[in-house]
Amino acid sequence: MKTLRLILGDQLNLQHSWFAEKDSNIIYLMAEMRQETDYVKHHIQKVVGFFLAMRNFAQSLREDGHNVIYLKIGDDQNPQELEKIIQKCVLEQNIEKFEYQLPDEYRLDEQLCQICEILDIATQVYDTEHFYTSRFELRDFFKGKKQLIMESFYRMMRKKHDIMMVNGQPDGGKWNFDHSNRKKWKGSPAIPEELNFSKDVDDIVTEIENAKVKTFGNIDQKHFNWPVSEKECHQLLDFFCDNLLVHFGDYQDAFHTEEKFLFHSRLSFAMNSKMISPKKVVDTVLEHYYENMDAIHISQVEGFVRQILGWREYMRGIYWKEMPNYQKLNKLNNHNPLPEFFWTGKTKMNCLKHAISQSLDEAYAHHIQRLMIIGNYALLTQTHPDEVDQWYLGVYIDAIEWVEITNTRGMSQFADGGIVATKPYVSSANYINKMGNYCTDCHFSHSKKVGDKACPFNALYWNFLDAKKEHFQNNQRMSMMLNLLQKKNPDELAELKQRAEEIIAHPEQF
Repeated sequence: MKTLRLILGDQLNLQHSWFAEKDSNIIYLMAEMRQETDYVKHHIQKVVGFFLAMRNFAQSLREDGHNVIYLKIGDDQNPQELEKIIQKCVLEQNIEKFEYQLPDEYRLDEQLCQICEILDIATQVYDTEHFYTSRFELRDFFKGKKQLIMESFYRMMRKKHDIMMVNGQPDGGKWNFDHSNRKKWKGSPAIPEELNFSKDVDDIVTEIENAKVKTFGNIDQKHFNWPVSEKECHQLLDFFCDNLLVHFGDYQDAFHTEEKFLFHSRLSFAMNSKMISPKKVVDTVLEHYYENMDAIHISQVEGFVRQILGWREYMRGIYWKEMPNYQKLNKLNNHNPLPEFFWTGKTKMNCLKHAISQSLDEAYAHHIQRLMIIGNYALLTQTHPDEVDQWYLGVYIDAIEWVEITNTRGMSQFADGGIVATKPYVSSANYINKMGNYCTDCHFSHSKKVGDKACPFNALYWNFLDAKKEHFQNNQRMSMMLNLLQKKNPDELAELKQRAEEIIAHPEQF
């Protein structure tokens, strides 16, 4: 039976069972298409990264003896839409059966189900063989429970997969070393020079431009430095283990004006495109740890494993449990527009200037920059979660909806009303000053609450609490903050609220 197998741009798993045997009757279909470049405006590095990784993947399949049809973005015969591409290939290649792997985005899952209904041939769907969990494992785990607490899910995952467990108990005597993972980096320990995958991408950038794909952000076309093959992903993993893991946990929440990446692995793009599996990452990190226990503290490793085995799988489970309604949630009723400086980085607020400019320059920022600086500002200014979603989904190279929307609309913007987070992640300037040096040379003073030189985060924080106090009045985790709000001098609060209104109304002045 002549079979067409579709491979999406985030299904680049060379270890998938599909490829164990070669069959001349099987054709693999891959396509760069406007449908995927245009559903949201993407960072140029994101488009380049995925296209390069897809092309390398197709080449690897061909070298291994598989039949591959690959449509580039500028090919004349490329219909640019998934349904048209599949129907065209089915007709031209006399295909008798269509197969695909489960998509990780709801919109593509729905689209492929509809396409299969239209096709007049047999169809079959397979698992991607990537995640630790099945789509609905989290839903079933939390069935009948009122709260979807990540920690309980994480502990179940540790036990189920026997990861960092000793005789049924957590290795090191604790499940979670999060309190050890909050140090401020002050110039030492030294951070090794990043691994260099530098490649010239002039040609592919030109192809993207000629196809009139609209992108944003910056790119060094002579030195593109993201891994775009399985080999490079494994090199990056080994580099992380050998050079960065030893201090990862300590400084995973820190940020600094002179260091963009600190001790972060930057493996998220590699994993989210499936060039490398989470199991491979976790197993390699643990193997390195157990071989070097005299040099690496368990807190460094647990903090990393928790992000992948716990948080990453948890967010995917939330996505499939709550979609499609999740993408429409706006429980705090926020409606303000996203400021223009999100697209330029031009603001007097040093923390936002650095975090946003880095995002525009690198298509990457680590989780605290995304959550407690950029996301914190968006929530405090009561920005519409749709606009925040679209920006996050477009700007980061690792952003695919299943992982982006749950982090953004849930964890960051609390638009889901507490499905993911039990309280909103908001702070005044104190937290930002505590975790990095962004406040040091800022136009504003982190310690001032009112006045022209007062950090905008301070007024925005108290304004947000006051504006949303009724929403949080029954939230136990918000009681301390609301008690402090209640004790605020009414005149001071009025002054803070007035300044916050000015910041929200005229962000270009700040």
